[in-house]
Amino acid sequence: MKGIAVAMADGISSSEVSHVASETAVKSLLDDYYCTSEAWSVKSAVERVLTATNSWLYSQSRHGLGQYDKDKGYVCTLSALVLKHHTAHVFHVGDTRIYRLNANGLEQLTNDHRVWISREQSYLSRALGVEPYCHVDYHALRLQPDDLFIISSDGLYDFISTERLVETVQSHPADLDTAARTLVKLALEAGSDDNLSIQLVRIDGLPDATSNIRQQLESLPIPPRLSARTVFDGYTIIRELHASSRSYVYLAQDNASRKTVALKMPTIAAGSDMAHLERFLQEEWIARRISSPYVLKADLAERPRSALYTVFEYIEGQTLTQWATDNPKPDITTVRQIIEQIARGLHAFHRMEMLHQDLRPENIMLDRTGTVRIMDFGSVSVAGLQENTMETPLTHLLGTALYSAPEYFLGEPGTPQSDLFSLGVITYFLLSGHYPYGNEVAKNKTRAAQRKLVYRTVLAEDRAIPAWVDDAIRKAVHPLPERRYEELFEFTHDLRQPSRRFVNQHRPPLMERNPVMLWQGISFALGLVILYLLST
Repeated sequence: MKGIAVAMADGISSSEVSHVASETAVKSLLDDYYCTSEAWSVKSAVERVLTATNSWLYSQSRHGLGQYDKDKGYVCTLSALVLKHHTAHVFHVGDTRIYRLNANGLEQLTNDHRVWISREQSYLSRALGVEPYCHVDYHALRLQPDDLFIISSDGLYDFISTERLVETVQSHPADLDTAARTLVKLALEAGSDDNLSIQLVRIDGLPDATSNIRQQLESLPIPPRLSARTVFDGYTIIRELHASSRSYVYLAQDNASRKTVALKMPTIAAGSDMAHLERFLQEEWIARRISSPYVLKADLAERPRSALYTVFEYIEGQTLTQWATDNPKPDITTVRQIIEQIARGLHAFHRMEMLHQDLRPENIMLDRTGTVRIMDFGSVSVAGLQENTMETPLTHLLGTALYSAPEYFLGEPGTPQSDLFSLGVITYFLLSGHYPYGNEVAKNKTRAAQRKLVYRTVLAEDRAIPAWVDDAIRKAVHPLPERRYEELFEFTHDLRQPSRRFVNQHRPPLMERNPVMLWQGISFALGLVILYLLST
């Protein structure tokens, strides 16, 4: 799930503590990266680790000699490779280099962050520990069998030509350790007086497309349809809650913990759809990795399973769809409270680099205390899992058309703003029972057509809704993602507090606000004109 990490750091010769910085940078990366969430992308996980490492190194420098002279602080370069599935993720800051050698020749994958004053003098323009924030170069490239990566410090590559480097590596195809030692020896013979470090990493083979989830699918059978009072895998079935052509949901009791849970099982008919079954098991995988009071939790009972099913907490309550039916004209305060809870739950997804992609009232539960639970994770996109597949992105809509953002109908990938669009539509629906664009969004499948979509105001004579609330919803459901709010909580804030830009655009003219002042101003201006004419 996390891939293979390879890293090298090189300190600066002017600092007596740079070796500490180098060791810290490499150890932090290798230790902390593997502690990050499996849901995060490689880029996000590594950048968060390196940001924390840079902050620590910088703070150490500020408490030592580096406070007055950066060249004496906790400063080092860092170049790292993370090899995950069929992709190489390259991270780089400083002048330690990463090369790739294959049938196409030798390619330098990094750019040196070094400024040359003269042929003899130079300094690092970017390194870990120099500034409070350090920008790290990143790019990803597709792996091929027999790719060979070379990570080298300047003490080696400055003293060996690229031709000699390639020749030496290719002359020891079966013994990379000997090739590395030979290169170090050649650099020393050429007069290198700097630290010498080199790593050689060859790709002998690449993993197949079988994921951990798919392996589980292949080892477990589809369970039969169950009836009340049946004992199954340590659970006693109480009753059937829901049935469809795709799945059955049962209310059950865990015989060990005595907890009431919901068991979800695929139908025999759905057993031939491997993609559906993967998304089915992925729901529980996702629920175990999100911690939020506003998101449905997976049951944590760990026991061997004899068949394919998932286990979730059981929520006593009603869906938001049923609540909206029972409350056709809810007050604005109640709607705000519901939307704010949904936004907090969505934020938990986005913090884990997940997109829900099917947010709608049917997938939101309200328990007896009025607390929201977001559920149904079959359409959730997980950045960390997407990196483990060679499959092309889905071109069909996973969510429900009436609540899906316009960009999905263009075949574009979703963003947090796509979930925000769905949240805006839900807000509109709860307040009015209708949709901001009717059913027109699904019909417009070009960017030009989507720009012509006309928002229908949620304001009505029989509903006490402030005009600025309508403006907040209008912005949240804008057809263009870049025109929506950047953050979920900006939207919920504007639902509760009138934004100045919305208030100003609805401010009535002076004639309506203070007609006396308007006419006094006009009379004063006319008096000045008359005085001017009389004086001339």
